[in-house]
Amino acid sequence: MADKWLRLGNPWEIPRPEIAFEVKFGGRTEAGRRDGRYRVRWIPDRIVRGTAYDIPVLGYGVPTANLLRLWKAEALESFDFQAFNTGNYYGAVLEKVVSENITKVLYPNDESPQGKLLRLQQQYFFASCALQDMLRIHTQRGARVDQFDQKYAVQLNDTHPAIAIAELMRLLVDEHDLDWEPAWGITQRTFAYTNHTLLPEALEQWSVPLFAQVLPRHLEIIYELNHRFLDQVRRRYPGDTDRLRRLSLIDESGPRAVRMAHLACLGSHAVNGVAALHTELLKQGVLRDFHELAPGKFSNKTNGVTPRRFLLLSNPGLAELLTRTVGPGWVRDLDELRRLEPHAEDPAFREEWRHVKSHNKARLAALLQQRTGVAVDPATLFDIQVKRLHEYKRQHLNVLHIITLANRLRRCPTLEIPARTFIFGAKAAPGYYLAKLIIRLIHGVADVVNHDPRLQGRLRVVFLPNFNVKNAQKIYPAADVSEQISTAGKEASGTGNMKFALNGALTLGTLDGANIEIRERVGPENFFLFGLSAPEVRALGARGYRPLDHYEQNAELRETLDQIASGTFSPGDARLFQPLVDNLLYHDAYFVLADFASYCAAQERIGAAYRDPEEWTRMSIRTVARMGYFSSDRSIREYCADIWHATPEPIALTRISE
Repeated sequence: MADKWLRLGNPWEIPRPEIAFEVKFGGRTEAGRRDGRYRVRWIPDRIVRGTAYDIPVLGYGVPTANLLRLWKAEALESFDFQAFNTGNYYGAVLEKVVSENITKVLYPNDESPQGKLLRLQQQYFFASCALQDMLRIHTQRGARVDQFDQKYAVQLNDTHPAIAIAELMRLLVDEHDLDWEPAWGITQRTFAYTNHTLLPEALEQWSVPLFAQVLPRHLEIIYELNHRFLDQVRRRYPGDTDRLRRLSLIDESGPRAVRMAHLACLGSHAVNGVAALHTELLKQGVLRDFHELAPGKFSNKTNGVTPRRFLLLSNPGLAELLTRTVGPGWVRDLDELRRLEPHAEDPAFREEWRHVKSHNKARLAALLQQRTGVAVDPATLFDIQVKRLHEYKRQHLNVLHIITLANRLRRCPTLEIPARTFIFGAKAAPGYYLAKLIIRLIHGVADVVNHDPRLQGRLRVVFLPNFNVKNAQKIYPAADVSEQISTAGKEASGTGNMKFALNGALTLGTLDGANIEIRERVGPENFFLFGLSAPEVRALGARGYRPLDHYEQNAELRETLDQIASGTFSPGDARLFQPLVDNLLYHDAYFVLADFASYCAAQERIGAAYRDPEEWTRMSIRTVARMGYFSSDRSIREYCADIWHATPEPIALTRISE
């Protein structure tokens, strides 16, 4: 369902109609000479106007606001009067409708050619508007264009804005008449690239015919960049044609495609991952050739989260307790929470801590009742997994355990385990069939578990729809257990893992992404570890992983999968989940079955630990106390110092009123 966030208007936005730029699409190019120099002119077949809208973002406790500048696509002429006069009423507004589509829905389903076309148009539109605006501000201040990189740093947040590299080259060379080499130097010094994924299929590629159709001038620029780049590679690695093929900006192993991650690496002076393991795997894997070519470009910048939103705002009870205990300094310096640790040994403080958690769980229970109609008991263990729905994040591993736990309780009603509420929240990409099927399975399991009289008071399953930041602010503070169970070596970092831990949840996780660094800092004794490591995953895959072996050798797993396949959780459609079962039994690219037994064992350790509320509370307090490193303040300081070379500008602090 569309999130119509502007349907009632937005009182916080400031329209800036005087700031608008033309963004071109399609057409052809013409080469010639201007002032004795070789120049190319782009003759588009369509032009869209990008108009600025500003949202002020206030700093915390300082008299400053930054502007988040958004862009709306509009037609140059919104109404064709001639078409209207001839009775062509649809044609009269067609250009307005088509132009505005570019910013109507972000991230459309790109399964279809039309969806791919719209995505490329969106990426270029936003990048072009932003760069044109930077150059406008730069030149209005009287600075020379060849000084652009001294004033602006542009961080590419994954490959979606990577087209900006070719666009800045076009603006500098075609619009501002710079020569190629100086323009390329400015471009490389301006851009830096943050990679956010290890999945090869997520490293964007655009088919050459589509690229030529939408951005013919940019394709020429990319070809020229590639030609010059590969000449350098040939000189450095003579005769290594395989390396040339791997490094080329154009993938020619199948239908020709532009490799956007390659463009981002080539056009940036710095490349970083977002967790220590992620960065190492980038250097060893998907970006290995670029790392070998320029190892000095690469660094790690582990993600962080803001304590102002994800603790101070979203968890007022805990924030008040922290401030009363260690003072208000933690809000600006999260390392101040270290002073909390001795209080883990204070029985009265632990009681207060549990009271805060209990209140947060009751608040979430009320939200769940309101949104889903499912009543949950705040006194139960809240085991929560909220994040984007993807097979590598393995929500289905969680579900397999829930089914197994329900089977155990039916067989042995006196089994001593804490009563549990399993809470899910996730969105699937529009065209991601298996992800949607996993969501359907969660609902199917919930329908069975929540209506089984033998499980009443012992197990509950609920899926909260429309997971977003607003809902998350009630979810993170309420969690007892944070599910961070991705296949080792697949998650870049994760930030939900940080938000849960910062609010006192104990992590159940693999050695993946930032989980590794969280475990190192909170202490292995406060982290429930399970599963294969990244090297073990690679080794098992290389040996020839056979998921069917786990099905055949593990009776509980076999029972669980057979129930799913037989229609237990899909009455009236016994074969609904067969594609998911077949995928696990005969493919299992994310090693769900390989980690199943280890995951169940870790869940048993959680159950045992939760039965000792005093020690569980100590673990929770120690976790929060040791999370200072994962502040976004630290992360941003590292970007400023190491990548942007931006020095701090002192701003007088203001008093925050009660």
